[in-house]
Amino acid sequence: MKKEITTKKEAWLHAVRLRTLPLALASILAGSFLAKWQDEFRWEILLLASLTTIFLQILSNLSNDYGDTVHGADSAERQGPVRAVQSGIISLAEMKRAMYLFGFLSLLSGLLLIYLALDDWKLFLLFLGIGITAIWAAITYTSGSKPYGYAGLGDISVFVFFGLTGVLGTYFLHTLSFEPLAVWIAISLGCFSTAVLNINNIRDIESDEKAGKKSIPVRIGRKKAVQYNWALLTIGYLALVTFAILSTQHLSLIATLAWPLMMRVGYGVQNAQNSAQTDPFLKKMALSTLLWTILFGLGVIF
Repeated sequence: MKKEITTKKEAWLHAVRLRTLPLALASILAGSFLAKWQDEFRWEILLLASLTTIFLQILSNLSNDYGDTVHGADSAERQGPVRAVQSGIISLAEMKRAMYLFGFLSLLSGLLLIYLALDDWKLFLLFLGIGITAIWAAITYTSGSKPYGYAGLGDISVFVFFGLTGVLGTYFLHTLSFEPLAVWIAISLGCFSTAVLNINNIRDIESDEKAGKKSIPVRIGRKKAVQYNWALLTIGYLALVTFAILSTQHLSLIATLAWPLMMRVGYGVQNAQNSAQTDPFLKKMALSTLLWTILFGLGVIF
């Protein structure tokens, strides 16, 4: 049953979606752990990369709230948590102003990050381009005239930005080098992060279909979407095992202690009978991914 929003503060907290922030930080932590493994860790990079990622995630959440209301995915029939604009307490104009604010904060924080990390103007321009692309991706997922999330491309975006770009980009800003073995951890986190989105889309499959949002679950159906979810979890752990073997950092396999939790999420999503039963597994999957990251970091460092 939906929890009614009665105050402006509650509406903004719903819009920010604090439960998504641990997942956003996972790739930054993983890239930083890998840098520490190579003895090239920098605290200022971790802090600024984390801050930039938090701003980007909040921007994405606000944009999602705004865009889904405009395009009809957040209708009264939607079974997930009530959105801020949908509640009527926050207007579209107020939400748009908040999006501008967090877009500006993301850019400002990102500029400071790459200014401190890089002393080559070509690399600076490259990472500036990546940052601007990340801001564009956060905004246009469900907003704009042709949101790519409505075409079922959200999974690719999450895999790229929460996996490959997050891990490899953070590692590079610490070390100014590329480590091929880090790709396997980027794949792991990309898969786990995509699983979170997939669970979200399984929850919203009925309302998304009515709104014309062609997410992966809408395209392939719930049964295959659950199988897709299991595939993401399995590939994520196979990538970790591959890293452990190739790097000989076998203690990194301590991260497999998070596997039972992810299995419970997988079975929970599989057995859920409705959107309300599916929704709690979003938070559980995000927290399981953060735990996986911390365990991996402890293993690869010690």
